[in-house]
Amino acid sequence: MGEFADKLAAKPLSYQRAYLGSLLPNYVKSGNLQKYYQTLTDFNFLMAKLQHPEFGLQALIDDFNLVDDSEAVTNPEYNPEKAKALNLIEAVLWMSAEILDEDKTKLAEQLGRLRYFKMPEIQAMLEVAKQWKAAPWLRPLAPCLTPPCRGLLGTLEGHRNSVNAVAITEDGKRVISGSSDNTIKIWNLSTGKEEFTLTGHRNSVNAVAITEDGKRVISGSSDNTIKAWNLTTEKEEFTLTGHSNSVYAIAVTKDGRRAISGSADKTLKVWDLTTRKELFTLEGHSNSVYAVAITKDGKRAISGSWDKTLKVWDLITGKEEFTLKGHSYSVHTVAVTADGKRAISGSRDNTLKVWNLTSGKEEFTLKGHSYPVYTVAVTADGKRLISGSRDKTLKVWDLITRNQSFILGGHSGWVYAVAVTEDGKQAISSSRDNSIRVWDLTNQKEEFTSHGHTYLVNAVAITEDGKRAISGSEDSTLKIWDLTTRKELFTLEGHSNSVYAVAVTADGKRAISGSEDTNLKVWNLTTGKEEFTLRGHNNSVNAVVVTADGKRAISGSADKTLKVWDLTTRKEEFTLTGHSYSVNAVALTADGKRAISGSEDKTVKVWDLVTRNELFTLVGHSDSVNSVAVTADGKRAISGSIDNTLKVWDLTTRKEEFTLTGHSYSVKAVAVTADGKRAISGSSDKTLKVWDLSSRNVIASFRGESSIACCAIAPDGVTIVAGDASGRVYFLRLEGITEYLEKEMA
Repeated sequence: MGEFADKLAAKPLSYQRAYLGSLLPNYVKSGNLQKYYQTLTDFNFLMAKLQHPEFGLQALIDDFNLVDDSEAVTNPEYNPEKAKALNLIEAVLWMSAEILDEDKTKLAEQLGRLRYFKMPEIQAMLEVAKQWKAAPWLRPLAPCLTPPCRGLLGTLEGHRNSVNAVAITEDGKRVISGSSDNTIKIWNLSTGKEEFTLTGHRNSVNAVAITEDGKRVISGSSDNTIKAWNLTTEKEEFTLTGHSNSVYAIAVTKDGRRAISGSADKTLKVWDLTTRKELFTLEGHSNSVYAVAITKDGKRAISGSWDKTLKVWDLITGKEEFTLKGHSYSVHTVAVTADGKRAISGSRDNTLKVWNLTSGKEEFTLKGHSYPVYTVAVTADGKRLISGSRDKTLKVWDLITRNQSFILGGHSGWVYAVAVTEDGKQAISSSRDNSIRVWDLTNQKEEFTSHGHTYLVNAVAITEDGKRAISGSEDSTLKIWDLTTRKELFTLEGHSNSVYAVAVTADGKRAISGSEDTNLKVWNLTTGKEEFTLRGHNNSVNAVVVTADGKRAISGSADKTLKVWDLTTRKEEFTLTGHSYSVNAVALTADGKRAISGSEDKTVKVWDLVTRNELFTLVGHSDSVNSVAVTADGKRAISGSIDNTLKVWDLTTRKEEFTLTGHSYSVKAVAVTADGKRAISGSSDKTLKVWDLSSRNVIASFRGESSIACCAIAPDGVTIVAGDASGRVYFLRLEGITEYLEKEMA
């Protein structure tokens, strides 16, 4: 606990309970809003109430709702700026609820989401939070976590595979999701909790639709069937069969009597949900039908297909009215405005098109996504459009000005589906990252600077003097960062594909990168120019290290080999073979005499770079080894694996010393401090963990916004740089470590 909490803990339990429970209600009752505002921006009070066993997170959130701003405006002490500060703090508590429920010491970390806001109350609170040292924690040195005003209200997690479809009940109280895990989940949008799961499909659920009364869900699946579910009984009502291939799209008429399905069998089918029979089939597309929408009056359906076209169908006659042509690739999504006058389509050509359903002509095209558009939704008033893409973003468009309004970023995978509430205030998106996210579409005025790349950050390195960091990304670039200002200095461009690895020479003058394009590049960090390219691998270069004298580089590749390069002659010296699968990681002893490699073949190998022979193999991981690090004295190696563990190996005895468990998903990255006392690991579970190698315990943990793909630690042993799957680069400092060590020694 902090100092405030420690002092409070010295008081009798009855005093603690009374103080924390009655203080704020008493301020509100007496009309003392100044004290109310002051207390709820006091970090020490927040921490004390959060950590108290009789209160906790929900009680703390309730405190923020004791005052109704609409009623408080008549109070002379009402301050709209301070009220806004409280709203932002409450929003952070909601956004971080899952994290704080698991670990209440993470309050200071999560309040870092407010670093973007320059309000005096917020900044003063963060300054106090920064001093909190009751336990080791990782403090963001630059804004990196999604702020509350950027739209993200919460994340719904529970599916075990891609979430392909979402729908919202008309009253906005429930979300229905369909997933590649073959299930449908019903969520309470107010609490963010799963209500129940519907099982019955034998393959991926690709589409869901809900009747206007909110009582029935209709789903379409890759098992070629459509199922109707009763949300009151939580049971399947019936199954509709008739398609000969996967069902990709479902829509329901406003009266809930008919459903229209689109399939990979190139057809649409119209179903009577009362008689449970097929009414008729719509034929005309020459390839898979991926999308379907119905006008509000139920008279027309609009479909989108892999054949690059949209078709407009008369649901009374069962005939095609006309075809809309203009996309250069497949059409993946279609929406229709409430008045039935416009259709909006999204395509693999990365664009959205707005069509006039009266004239049958294209009105205009919206460009901005860098990858295929998979989903689109339109607000009830027809003024705004929300699109989701393979580029992992949602974009909100103004259909009147025809411009992009803002971007919502946060998913670490392709965005497959989006839905919008009837009032147009919230959007719900789902993704290949297995999650569903809830977004606020209001109050999107403030723009924030994001630190990072446009795509996954695969590698980071820090210069020996601790002044600069270099990151490599799936966007094919490297970025150079100033670790004092946490600002980007410049970008290195030249690779034709993802950058998977980066190393920097001890003098900080050169960086060496490895890429999916099979090449290594050597860069001059003074001029910001490429010096030369090393070619020889015949598959992606996944790892690279450089000797202390800067004369040699060692690379590991998906071609199963390691190569040793002479950076003076710019030639390959020799190749090391022995792994039976991709080499994912390489580390080097300080004397440059031994290399340690980790491979997809589940092993770690130690190589003698003088004799050019394999010395021995370390076996123990049950899955691919993603990362390796070696202590400065060369006595220990630490490896991280897809099996969710880290292993510490004694390089003298050639034995495993122990296994570190704590990550819930694949360990993607490992680094070790210069003194060899602590290891840092990054994982697909979105966490970065700091391990004490003496006690073998986690002493600090940081939860990022996406899968942590890489990490490095500066020579000072407390500055950490990490990269994640969303493209963020995190600059963190290990706080409270001195106090922790003093307690351990006491």
